[in-house]
Amino acid sequence: MQNNLIKERSLSDMAYAKEILSIESEAIKNLINRLDHNFQKAIDAIFTCKGRVVVTGIGKAGIIGQKISATLASTGTPSYWIHSSEARHGDLGRIVTDDIVLALSNSGETEVVALLPFIKQIGAGVIAITGNNKSSLALYSDVVLDIGKIEEPCPLGLAPSASSTAMLALGDALALTIFKKRNLSKKDYAFYHPGGELGRKLLTVEMVMRKNEENPVANEDMILVDVLNIMTETAGKPGAVNIVDKNRKLVGFFTDGDLRRHLRTDVSFLHRSIKEVMTRSPKVIKKNCLVAEAYRILKDYKIDQIPVVDDSHTPVGIIDVQDLLEVGF
Repeated sequence: MQNNLIKERSLSDMAYAKEILSIESEAIKNLINRLDHNFQKAIDAIFTCKGRVVVTGIGKAGIIGQKISATLASTGTPSYWIHSSEARHGDLGRIVTDDIVLALSNSGETEVVALLPFIKQIGAGVIAITGNNKSSLALYSDVVLDIGKIEEPCPLGLAPSASSTAMLALGDALALTIFKKRNLSKKDYAFYHPGGELGRKLLTVEMVMRKNEENPVANEDMILVDVLNIMTETAGKPGAVNIVDKNRKLVGFFTDGDLRRHLRTDVSFLHRSIKEVMTRSPKVIKKNCLVAEAYRILKDYKIDQIPVVDDSHTPVGIIDVQDLLEVGF
C-alpha cells in the first residue's frame, strides 16, 4: 500500500525527509515482532558453522550484504562477500561444503536464485534474507528470515531504501547476537581491529610488549658488566633489563639511561653488583592492561620503558616507548 503522505507533492523538503526517516524507522521496529524460530535457527547454524559465511546479493541488497559480511568478520565470524553475478563466472568456486551462504534479495527473484542449484550441489547451507517468503529464494533456502513486505518511501515507491535499511538492521541483529554468543573479550575484539583509533584503544600490553627472547632478565647478584652483555645480546635490544631474585620475582630495573647517569660520576661501578645500582621497586604494568595505560605511565613519569609482570610479579616482558609509537600512540 502506498503512503499517501509521501506521494503528496505539496510536502516541504523538511517534512518529506522526516517522513522518510519515520517510515524507515518503522520498518526496523516491525522486525522485532517478526523474529521467530527461524532467526534462532540462523543463529545456531552460523554459530556452529565449520566454514565461512559467504554473503551474496545484487544491487542495493548486495551492498548491504557487504556491510553485514564485514560486521560478521569483525566480530569473530569468518565471512566474505561475493557478487551474485560474478559467482556465476567462477567465484562460485570460493564456496565449499562447510560454508553457509547468506543470500539477500527483497523480491527473492534476482540473480541470486540462479546460484541456488549449484550451492545445493556443493553442499553448503543457505540462509535467505528476503521480503517475499513465497519467492524462489525462500523456497530453496534452509532458513528464511522474512522482513515482510515493506513500503519504500521514494516518490515512486520503487528505490530500495526502507527494505535495505531493514535488511541491514536484521544483519546487525544476526551478527551481534552471534558475537554475544561467542562471548569474546575486548582482547579478542581488538585482534580483529589492530588499526585506527578503535584498535589503539583496545590493544593490550601483552599484544605489543617485548617478550620471550626479546625480554632480557638478569639475577640481582650478577655484576653490571655481565648484565650489560645480556642487554646487548638480547634480540631487539630494548635498552633495559628486568632484575629478579632467586625466586624469579622482579626486584629491580636497569636501563640505558641509568647507565649514562652513573658513567658521569663513577666508571668503576661497572664491576659492582647490579642490585647496588638498579632502580628498586620500578613502575610496572600487568600484561592484561590496555596499552593506553602503559602510555599514560610513560608520559606521566617521563620514562622510556616499563617492566611487564604477571600476577605473581614475575617479569614477562618490557614495554618500550618505541613499541607504542609503532601502534600509533
